[in-house]
Amino acid sequence: MSGTSEGPRASAGTAPGTPAAPVTERHTTAPAENGPARTDSARTGPAGADPAGGDAGSTSELRDYRAAFNAATLPMGVVDGRGHVVRANEALGGLLGTPAAVLAGRQACQLLDLAGDDRTWHAYREVLLGRRSRFRCTRRLKHPDGRSLWAEITVVPMTGASAAESARVLLTVADVSDRRELQERLRHLQMHDPVTRLPNRTLFFERLASALETPPYQDDSLPSRQHARIGLCYLDLDGFKAINDTLGHRTGDRLLAAVAARLTDCAENDASRNAGGNRLVARLGGDEFAILVEDSAGTQELTDLARSVLAALQQPFDLAGQRLSVSASIGVVERTAAGTSPTGLMQAADTTLYWAKADGRARWTLFDPERNAHRMTRQSLSSTLRPAVERGEFTLEYQPLVGMADGVLRGVEALVRWNHPQFGVLPPNRFVQIAEEDGSIVQLGRWVLRTACRQARRWQLDHPDEPPLFISVNVAVRQVWDSDLVADVAQILAETGLAPGLLQLELTESAVMGSGGRPLRALQALSDMGVRIAIDDFGTGYSNLAYLSRLPVSVLKLDGAFVKGFRYEDGTHPSPADETIVEAMVQLAHRLGLTVTAECVETAGQAERLRRIGCDTGQGWLYSRAVAPEQIAGLIGSRPLEG
Repeated sequence: MSGTSEGPRASAGTAPGTPAAPVTERHTTAPAENGPARTDSARTGPAGADPAGGDAGSTSELRDYRAAFNAATLPMGVVDGRGHVVRANEALGGLLGTPAAVLAGRQACQLLDLAGDDRTWHAYREVLLGRRSRFRCTRRLKHPDGRSLWAEITVVPMTGASAAESARVLLTVADVSDRRELQERLRHLQMHDPVTRLPNRTLFFERLASALETPPYQDDSLPSRQHARIGLCYLDLDGFKAINDTLGHRTGDRLLAAVAARLTDCAENDASRNAGGNRLVARLGGDEFAILVEDSAGTQELTDLARSVLAALQQPFDLAGQRLSVSASIGVVERTAAGTSPTGLMQAADTTLYWAKADGRARWTLFDPERNAHRMTRQSLSSTLRPAVERGEFTLEYQPLVGMADGVLRGVEALVRWNHPQFGVLPPNRFVQIAEEDGSIVQLGRWVLRTACRQARRWQLDHPDEPPLFISVNVAVRQVWDSDLVADVAQILAETGLAPGLLQLELTESAVMGSGGRPLRALQALSDMGVRIAIDDFGTGYSNLAYLSRLPVSVLKLDGAFVKGFRYEDGTHPSPADETIVEAMVQLAHRLGLTVTAECVETAGQAERLRRIGCDTGQGWLYSRAVAPEQIAGLIGSRPLEG
């Protein structure tokens, strides 16, 4: 027998020869110490007792009370301090299927399952002992006709009785089955999706939280949840919005219902193949579904389930004469239940679903802790990038640009580094793309430009007798679109006193090629100002040579992939094709009046071939890595850098 009240389980004893109680859902026999057995002295004859415990016929008022008690349609009984029924009315007898007279002397806790759990039993005993003023609980009982009913039981101390009888309590029982059924129907409506009839988001999270709870098992023979596992397939239909938009929401709802049916079949088949563990299929909203696997057998079980779901959904759907095909992307998470929270599990599932869609859709993807760590690192960098500029966490290093003919230092490229307090020194490829995506590249780029120009001017002032170095600064295309780059450059040059001809701005080939409108006007204005424009990584992007004659470009920086083909590796000869391509690009650039810088020069052999081809400047580890500004100062006016 079960009920809504909670607490420890106990029961009350019955005296020998006591008539049997009606059958309930749960049978419990209480130990004698919890419910004392009835003694003969405790018997109270049904004919001579009254609700207040006074003598029959003592007063007309008591006779009226007794008549009202017997005639009441609400089942009632008087119980003494030891839990025995002193008197019961006919309504209580009818409810329990036993004549009211026979109920006298019986243990009320047995009749109404009040010893079904510890909490209920304790509260009931507290009222009997006079330490509690009221007790109410709901229990599920068996009606004599075999049906189950829900009963709301109230126990209150009786007032106005004599001192000897003051320990008696009045027990009332109300049939609340209709109300309970209505509540359950309302809960079902609240907890289920009206379109697919599946559990909805609320019920899903209720079940998930319950599955992740670790009950305090006290019986060593019961399975421990310490090693229990849980799995989740979180799926989203690919292109469902297009079906709604083109065929209407009615067709979309029919498709969702059909998908729900196939998911349910897959979950049931999976449960039959893998004994043990419950499967819950739920619609979380829109075209998102989830299959929760409790007591998972491992990752293989979840991936097999995901494969079967994909295969099932790939079969066409026939909906009222319309044949539709749909696919899904599935994020799969499987882990131990201990230490896992509903929020953490759903975050992992949502992330993995995103990966599945990003990887091409119509597939399942298993949660990868390393990939997630990288994503979390990226997210952390994104959230702290803007404040890091204000906190001064960025520094610049400078890599020499050397004349190929004489090995003399001609200029430097400024390379930004992030001194991250948690992740250490980060190179540009770890954060520049993030800065471009969130727009902080404008703020960061302005700082880099100002710092580099100020440093170039300082070198110039510190070495007045040496030819000044030009400074090359990378510019993201978003800086051209989202800020007034021309005004920023003009202001910074004016602040630092650096001549425009000593500033070189590098833009990638893909950013420059095809430029028109505002970017082209900005580049032209910068060129007219005297600033040099360089195309970085030339040869790997569009390579639309026709634009070279239209853009205000003065320098081409050859991508290092071509230069690497110049070196001997494993005894093989350099790539003649790369050398031919580089030679052709250098000759074309020179005919257009452009200078050429080769990147990634690492060996003397590469430098010699580039010099023979006619390349103007080189940059790479052969000359120097990116170093602090103090080291660049030591290279100004020194002997040729080429080793």
